[in-house]
Amino acid sequence: MTRGEGEGAAPAGTPDRAAHSDRSPLPTLSLFEDLDPDARASLVREADRVRLSAGEVLFEQGDAADALYVVLSGCLSVMAADPAKGRSAPRRLVNHIYAGQTVGEMGLLAARPRTATIVASRDTSLLRITRDMFERLVRTHSGAMFKLSAQLVDRLEKATLNRTFAALPRTLALIPVDPAVPSAWLAAALGRALVDGGAKTCILTQAADEVLLDRIEGAHELTVYAGRADDPAWTRAAIGRADRLFLVASPATLEAAPPAGWRTAGLPWRTADLIVMQSADARVPAATTELLRRIPARRHWHVRKGNEADVARLGRHLRGRAVGVVFSGGGARGYAHLGIVRALREIGIPLDLVGGASFGAIVAAGVASEWGDEELLERFREGFARSNPLSDYAMPLVALTKGRKVSRQLRLHFGDRRVEDLWRPFFTVAANLTTGSLSVLREGAIWEALRASIALPGLLPPWIANGEVFVDGAVMNNLPADVMRSVDGGVIVAVDVTRYETLRAFSSPRGPWIWRLLTGQQFGGPSIVSTLLRSAHVGSDVQTRLSREAADLVLEPPLADVDLRDWKAIDRAAEAGYRHAMTLAGELRRVAFHAADVEPTP
Repeated sequence: MTRGEGEGAAPAGTPDRAAHSDRSPLPTLSLFEDLDPDARASLVREADRVRLSAGEVLFEQGDAADALYVVLSGCLSVMAADPAKGRSAPRRLVNHIYAGQTVGEMGLLAARPRTATIVASRDTSLLRITRDMFERLVRTHSGAMFKLSAQLVDRLEKATLNRTFAALPRTLALIPVDPAVPSAWLAAALGRALVDGGAKTCILTQAADEVLLDRIEGAHELTVYAGRADDPAWTRAAIGRADRLFLVASPATLEAAPPAGWRTAGLPWRTADLIVMQSADARVPAATTELLRRIPARRHWHVRKGNEADVARLGRHLRGRAVGVVFSGGGARGYAHLGIVRALREIGIPLDLVGGASFGAIVAAGVASEWGDEELLERFREGFARSNPLSDYAMPLVALTKGRKVSRQLRLHFGDRRVEDLWRPFFTVAANLTTGSLSVLREGAIWEALRASIALPGLLPPWIANGEVFVDGAVMNNLPADVMRSVDGGVIVAVDVTRYETLRAFSSPRGPWIWRLLTGQQFGGPSIVSTLLRSAHVGSDVQTRLSREAADLVLEPPLADVDLRDWKAIDRAAEAGYRHAMTLAGELRRVAFHAADVEPTP
C-alpha cells in the first residue's frame, strides 16, 4: 500500500509529498496526445507525481491556486461549501474526477483561490503541473489548451443546467464480512451480469502490481475487486482502490463489523452498501434488523444464493440503468396499477425499485414482496373489492371511519414484516402534520408505513408514530417521482391515475331522501367521501406536476369511467391499465433499455 495509509496527512503538494520516485512514461491521456515524444519526455522529467491514500486532501477550498493536476489513476471527490459561510460550513459532494481528467485548472487559469476542496475518494495517483510548466505547454502546444477548455465548458454546462450529480463507479470492492457467504460466486455472477449488460468488466481476486492494476482499470468500464476473508492484505488493497464498497454478509452473521484497518467508514463517500445473502429457497427475506444495526449501511440489497436475477438487478444499479417505478394514489383508480405491473412484466421491464403514495404505495409494497400477477389481483380483490375498506363508519369526531378495517387488511397481507426485509428497495410518503413536511418512509413495519400513507384527512384517522401525526402522502406529493430520483439515478417510470376529471354536480338527486341528505346529493353535489378523496389529490396537483418532470416516462391510463371509490371496479380498472401500458410497449423498452442497451429480462 502507499505511504500515508490511514493517516491524517497534510494536503498534497508539499515538498515531502510532491517528489515521487515513480518516473514511468506518461500515460496516454487526451490532454497530451498531441505532444511530440521530446515534449512528453520533458513533461515526465519536470512534473511531480503525487500519491494520495483514500481520505487525504489534495487542496482545500480557498487555497491559492499554484498548479493543476492530472488524475493518472484512482478517483477524486469534489467537495464544496457555501463561500459566504466560511470554511466551517458543511461541504457537499458535487462531482467526481476520474483517471484522464484534470482538476485545479479553473483556479490556475483565472488566478483565483480554489473553489472547492478536493479529497481522494480512494488511493489515487496524480501528475502535478505547475503554473510555469502549464504556460510553457500552452505556448508550444495549443492543442492541449483546446482540450482543457472543452473539459471546462462541459463542467460549466452541467453546473448551469443544474444537473443532478450521480457518479457511476469505475471500481468497486466486494468485501465478505462473513467467511461463510459465497463471495466467489457473487463476484463471478456480478461480472456476468455487468458484461451481459454491455459493460466491459474485469474481476480481480488477487494482488497485482499497482502499475498493472492502473492499466486494467483504464482498459475496462468497471473493475471489481473481490476481497477474500483469507487474505486481509488483499482485502485492504481492494478497498483502497474502490469507488464503491459492498460488504457481503448473511442475516445470521455474528461478527458483523469490518476491521478498522479496512477504512470502510468515517468519510461520506466511503460509506459501504450491504449485500445480504439470503438462502436460495427463501420466499421472504430473513429479518435483517439486527444485521443493519451492526452494519449501518447506506443501502442494502437482498440477493438469494444462486439467483442470477437478483445479481442482475444490482448490476443495473451499478450502471445507472436500474428501473424505478412510482405509483400514484387515486382511490379505486389505483387498481389500474395492477394491470400496469402485469404489462411491465410481460414487456420485460424490470421493476428494480418501487415506491408510491397512498393506494399506489400498497401496490408498490406488493411488487417489492414479489407477489405474482394473480396473487396481486387476488390480494387486492380480497382486501378491497369484496369488502369496502372504508365502511366502518364512526361518529365524525376524528374521521368518518374508524380505520380498523384498513389496518386489519394491511396486517393480514403484510404481517409484521419490515420495509427493510422486502426483496426490492421500497419507499412510501406521508404528510407529517407535526413538522409540516413530507416524510419518506423507508424503514419500520410495512403495514404501519402504508397505514400512514393512506390516512386521508377526514376519511381515515391520522396515524400517530413517535408523537408525530401523519396523514395521506397524496396531500403533499401524490406522484413522488422526485423522491425516486433522489433515491436512485436510473430510469424512472411513473404511473398517474388521477389525471381525469372525477367530480361533477348531479343534474338530479338520486336514491332515498335520507341518503341524498347525508351524502350531499340533496344539494346537487357529490358525497363527502368523494369530495375528501378528490380534495386530497387536488391539494398536491402543483407538486405532482413538478414531480412528473423527474420521471423519464409517465403513464396515464384512461380511467374517466372509474370513480375514486368504486371498489368493485377492480377488473375494469386493471384491464385499462394493462391495455394502456401495452400500447406503449415500444416507448417503455426505449426508455428502460436505451435502444436495447440492455436486453429485456423475462
